[in-house]
Amino acid sequence: MPEGHEDRPAGGRPDRRPAGELEASVLAALWAADGPLTPIAVRLALGTDLARTTVTTILTRLHAKGAVTRAHAGRGYVYTPAQDPPGLTARRMHAELNKDADRATALARFVADLGPQDRERLRTLLDEGPDGGASRGGATIRT
Repeated sequence: MPEGHEDRPAGGRPDRRPAGELEASVLAALWAADGPLTPIAVRLALGTDLARTTVTTILTRLHAKGAVTRAHAGRGYVYTPAQDPPGLTARRMHAELNKDADRATALARFVADLGPQDRERLRTLLDEGPDGGASRGGATIRT
């Protein structure tokens, strides 16, 4: 390698984190908290040397994506996760599905890649609903 050049990841600085890692860390800190957190409290919970402005930027992006909610507190905001981890995963799955013009094929390929246990779980959820049919008196709904 020529002198003065560093071995860098493609398209980035050598100290750059993978895309989404910071957002995942910030969400994990919010999920672990007992209540809403300020950007400074999130930074402390992360235990990193990130700048407060970096944490604020990540929180702002998460808010724009609907992953966190915020409320005024003094001159700034406090942040709370909008959903628990499974709820966020479901939201992301819906967002990806909504991007595809051929929804039926996307769903078919998703189901084709499921293992036997997940297929059975999905059948149960479709037959009984996520609450096991309790809210409908056990009635089965076909989709």
